[in-house]
Amino acid sequence: MPTLVASPTLEAARAQFAGGRGYLAACTVGLPTHTTRAAVIADLDAAAAGRADPAVYTAVVERTRRHFASLVEVDPTRVAIGSQASVAAGLVASALPDGAEVLIAAGDFSSIVLPFVHSGRALRVRTAPLAELPQHIGPDTALVAFSLVQSATGEVADAAAIAAAARRTGALTLCDATQAVGWLPVSASDFDALICHAYKWLCAPRGVSFLSVSERLAGEMSPVFAGWHAGEDPWMSCYGHEVDLATNARRFDVSPAWQAFVGAEPALELFASLDPSALHDHAVGLAREFRRRMHLEGPPRDSAIVTWSDPDGQDLTRLTAAGIVASGRAGRARVAFHVFNDAVDVDDAVSALGR
Repeated sequence: MPTLVASPTLEAARAQFAGGRGYLAACTVGLPTHTTRAAVIADLDAAAAGRADPAVYTAVVERTRRHFASLVEVDPTRVAIGSQASVAAGLVASALPDGAEVLIAAGDFSSIVLPFVHSGRALRVRTAPLAELPQHIGPDTALVAFSLVQSATGEVADAAAIAAAARRTGALTLCDATQAVGWLPVSASDFDALICHAYKWLCAPRGVSFLSVSERLAGEMSPVFAGWHAGEDPWMSCYGHEVDLATNARRFDVSPAWQAFVGAEPALELFASLDPSALHDHAVGLAREFRRRMHLEGPPRDSAIVTWSDPDGQDLTRLTAAGIVASGRAGRARVAFHVFNDAVDVDDAVSALGR
C-alpha cells in the first residue's frame, strides 16, 4: 500500500480531534475539535453563572463569517449567516418570477430542492442527471441548482461547465457546497449563490449555515426572513418596522444561534488556516486507496466520499460490527475520509469488509 503522509500542518490539525480513528462519517456529521468543545463548555459555564454577553456573541458571529468568507474566497460583505440550508434556498427562490424554470440535479438533497417545489409561486421545476446539467440549461432556465458534491453518491459536479453554460443563457446558479467546503477548494464567486451548512466537513455544531450571494442576485432577492440581525445596526433594529436593513449581504442574515456559533468559530478558524490543496489531496488520496483496494470502478474518483451498492445493508453492518462509523444512503454504503483519518482507517475498513 502506498504511504499516505499528511503534511505537518494537517498532522497538527489532526491532533485537534479526539475521535477520528474509525470515524468515516464526516459526510454525515463532523467531529468537534478540542477548541470547539472547550469554547462551548466555557460559554455554558459563563451562561450558568449569569455572565452571558450578547456583545461577545456578536463578535464571535462576525469572526465566524470572516473565516467562512476566507474559506470560499469572497469578501465577508457577500456572506449572510443562518442556521439551515433550506432557508437559504428559500431566499434564493424569492428572486425568481412566478412561473420561472428551475433546473435541479436529479436526486439532489431535498433541502435545496423542496424550497423551489413548494415555493407557492408555480415555479417550473425540472431535473436532469448531474453530469448532463450543462446540456439541459436552456434559454428558459432562470436558475440551475445543484450540490457540488452529491450526498448520496459522492459524485463531484463539473461546476465550471455548469457555470459556463449558465452564463451563456443568463441563468442564475445556486451551488450547495455543504458536502464540499472543508475538503474541496471552493470559490463562491463562481456562483450567484453558494450555500453551506457547517456541521459536516467544517466540524461545527449544527445550526450554523452560510449563504454567499453575487451582486446580481442580491439585487433581485427579497429579505423575506429579515429580523433584527438583518438591520444595518442590529442592536438598533430590535423594535418596530422603521428599520434600515444592512446594505450588503447581512440584510439576508437570520438571527444567529449564539451557542452554535461559539463552537463554530474555532472550527472554521482551523479550516481557514489549512492549505486547501493539501487537505484535498490528503482526503482524496485516502478515498482513492480505499476504492483501489475495494476494486470499485467508475465515478467518483476524485471525491473524499466513497459509496457502493449495498441494498441489504450487509456491508454497513460489517463496518459497524468492526467499530467503524459509516453511513448508508439510497441503497448504498458510504464512507468519508477527512483530516482526522489516515491510512490505518483505510486498512481497518477494508479488513472489516473482508477485502
